[in-house]
Parts: sequence; structure tokens; C-alpha cells
Amino acid sequence: MTIHRIARSGLLSAALVLAGCAKGGEGAGAAAAARPKTKVATGAEAKGVDAWFPLTVGGKALRVQVAVLEAEQQRGLMGRKDLGPDDGMVFVYPAPQQMSFWMRNTPTPLDIGFFREDGTLGEVYPLYPYDETPVRSSGLDYTLALETNQGWFAKHGLKPGAKVDLGQLADALRARGFRPERYAVRVAGP
Repeated sequence: MTIHRIARSGLLSAALVLAGCAKGGEGAGAAAAARPKTKVATGAEAKGVDAWFPLTVGGKALRVQVAVLEAEQQRGLMGRKDLGPDDGMVFVYPAPQQMSFWMRNTPTPLDIGFFREDGTLGEVYPLYPYDETPVRSSGLDYTLALETNQGWFAKHGLKPGAKVDLGQLADALRARGFRPERYAVRVAGP
């Protein structure tokens, strides 16, 4: 999955920036500059983007990989044919924004759900293999995007208003060596 992102800075200056795998992973411009690049020392080796973590959305369990760094987000699920029925990838951003994804070099039909910083699902769209037409969120206030196999949200009856378990996401970020508080995700606790 390749990502195009419309970043917001200040008073919603909407500059289209690539955060995707397009054109050899060209930069994410101003949005990348805002993205925290530092990891925290965990005392143990931090897990990579290929690690799997449990995540619950609207009471439905799945396992996800967590894409935080620009290069991970650019790669996304490109080339993947091995996604299990309850597998996905969550993309975590440091600030609320409008998002746009496309399917360059992605053979698996996917759904994408856009979530606000309080964990509320706002929109879900289908994504089709190799389709490079951008699929943009209508909202400007999303901090998470979740890609799953196409039909996963409908199969589980998940609609706008469903909540993602932000505590699980915070745990996954910590296991990856990132500080959850550096991302626009409202998580209670440490």
C-alpha cells in the first residue's frame, strides 16, 4: 500500500505530500518533518515492523503490524499476498490530518479505516489491487489508518463510531520502541 497524505499544519494548510512508496519512496515533505523519528530505549531489543500485535476494533480481534517510521509507511503492504483473514497493518501519525492511500504494487484487495485520535472509526473504503487512484478521507482529523483484507469491517459489522483499543496500540508502540505520547493518539495511563 502506498500512501499519499494531505498534511495539516497550523491553520489547515493543505499541501499534498507523498508518504508513499511511489517513485522510489520519495519524501513526505512537511509531514515527515513533523513525524517523531526517535525511539526510546526499552532495555530489550525493540521489535520491527514485521512483528505482530493484538488489536481490537469494536470488540473484534485482529493482529496487526504497526507502521510508524516513514519508510515503513511507504512500504505498507506492498507486494503482500500472505495476509491472514484477521490480519492488518495500522499506520500511526503524530498529528491529525486528512489521509490518502493508493494501491501501487499491492496485489491484495484491502479495506482502509480512518480513525480519530480518540480511537473512533470515521470512514471505511475499499482498495483494489494495483489501483493508483488515491482514496482520500473526507475528514481532516485522522491519526490512524487501518488496512485489513477487503470486507473485514463489513464482515464484523464495524461501522463509523466503532472504537479501536488504544491501550493495545500504545503497548504495541512501546514494544516497537516508540513513545505513544509522541503520537496523536489519546491513551490513558503510562
